[in-house]
Amino acid sequence: MKRGLFVVLALIFGVVSHVEAQKFSIGDKAVHTDVKMTDVTGAKYSIDDVKGENGVLMVFSCNSCPFVIKWEDRYNELKKYADQNKVGFIVLNSNCANRGTTESMEEMKKHAQEKGYQFPYVIDGGSKLANALVAQTTPHAFLFDKEMKLVYKGVIDDNHENASAVKTAYVKDAIKAISSGKNVAVAETKPMGCGIKRAQASL
Repeated sequence: MKRGLFVVLALIFGVVSHVEAQKFSIGDKAVHTDVKMTDVTGAKYSIDDVKGENGVLMVFSCNSCPFVIKWEDRYNELKKYADQNKVGFIVLNSNCANRGTTESMEEMKKHAQEKGYQFPYVIDGGSKLANALVAQTTPHAFLFDKEMKLVYKGVIDDNHENASAVKTAYVKDAIKAISSGKNVAVAETKPMGCGIKRAQASL
């Protein structure tokens, strides 16, 4: 009886430890920043390549999620705002399970052209960065400061349905804060969107 209880407790502890190991928290330093990822233009970019003087914004996205379709019209504006504040910007597609269909490179190219993307849109091979940062949805934004420490993660703003009705632009506010040497007031919000289609479940 005691042995059975010990085994159950050990399994519970193991599961909890695994979940804890999967966390990526505010203040954690970016990882895999030197990994080269293929862009829709054929060029290869790493996070280090696109990082600006004040940091870098990474957005996990895709071609077909309804939430992405609602939000992505703001991507180019966000890129412009990031540029103005010396923050790099890159969009990653980590939907490896759908790479042979809706998330293929060809579909990414078509999508980027149709939407007029003005920033690197790359394949996150094997969902490497999505797994490392524990990205959950499309879209899911991660902002790192000049020391490459995570200062914000979550939604882009508080209204995916209507850009003109946004009351709090979380990502823009966070970018403005780090470019001014201030602390980010709201460092984390709950992500909203479609789950990332990883090749292998890892969360």
